[in-house]
Amino acid sequence: MADSGRRSAVGGRRSAGGKLAGFRYNAIMPAVSVFMPCYNTAETLTETLDSLSRQTFSDFEVIAVDDGSTDSTLATLRDWAEGDARFRVLSRPHGGVIAAANAGLEACRAPYVARMDADDRAHPQRLAQQVTFLDAHPGVAAVSSLVRAFPENQVREGFRIYIQWLNSLVTDADIRREIFVESPLPNPSVTMRADWMKRMGGYQELGWPEDYDLWLRMYLAGARFAKIPEVLLEWREHPNRITRTDSRYSLENFIRAKAHYLARGPLAGRDALIVWGAGMMGRRLSKQLQRQNVHLVVFVDIDPKKIGRTRRGLPIIPPKDLPVWWARYENPVVLAAVGARGARQLIRGRLNAMGLCEGVDWWGAA
Repeated sequence: MADSGRRSAVGGRRSAGGKLAGFRYNAIMPAVSVFMPCYNTAETLTETLDSLSRQTFSDFEVIAVDDGSTDSTLATLRDWAEGDARFRVLSRPHGGVIAAANAGLEACRAPYVARMDADDRAHPQRLAQQVTFLDAHPGVAAVSSLVRAFPENQVREGFRIYIQWLNSLVTDADIRREIFVESPLPNPSVTMRADWMKRMGGYQELGWPEDYDLWLRMYLAGARFAKIPEVLLEWREHPNRITRTDSRYSLENFIRAKAHYLARGPLAGRDALIVWGAGMMGRRLSKQLQRQNVHLVVFVDIDPKKIGRTRRGLPIIPPKDLPVWWARYENPVVLAAVGARGARQLIRGRLNAMGLCEGVDWWGAA
């Protein structure tokens, strides 16, 4: 177990009735550090803190970083820390979620670091299961879990579809296969090895989502991922989520991130890129890939209205002509750049029938 052999201290935590219940934890080096940036989260913060205090695994610390809040967030954090020695509070001028998250990471003392957001709820078994999993699988860099959106009456259809997709990706192979489709790991559900975070340099500000950027950098560095196949995080849906209000999370910036890392990973060293999909996604992604100096040669599409025309000065061909174009080059690659539900599965069947191997000869993106 993760906490075997560690020196323990006796502390207290709030119980349901507001009293302190005893627990044992390592005050010098806990098994896992939870880092949580907070900015004006007073309405939801107590619920989040309570979910962390109710963890069945007690050998943890919480680094809560107040990012210059103007509401009662800081006061709530300090009050909570007075009642539970495992909770530490950092206060800093407002600098944004990336700076706050990195400040929290810097203060973490454990070999594992778990991300949490100040408006979500952790299942009581979250830390226990993720720490146990990382202990048992030393080759895995980061472990996530299944998630559930709440409150149910506020969950938008798009978010519901995204979570269904997220929860379908459990193994490392699943996650790696789909990593250029969308971010495959919900940030506040992940527990990572601290040495991997140090190796990656924490979160970076590049004008696109910092968590997706981290997963892509880890992917290119050879990291292995996993998910506990149980719901261990309740992910709050509300109109003021940063993913809805911050321009870094726009579709265009997601596409920029994908193009940046596709060019440095799967498409690097290829003498020809064939994009399957001449629709909106194919157009936008190919534009960014050409800016990355990827050698795009042709589009493939099944729409008879598009076939025979050009896109970005390049021909659009039907699938039956793909083998001919494939044979023209020494080291070509296909990118299935489609957003329609079910389209990628149809393309997968066509490319598999050609003898092309997913993750070697072709990748999916959306």
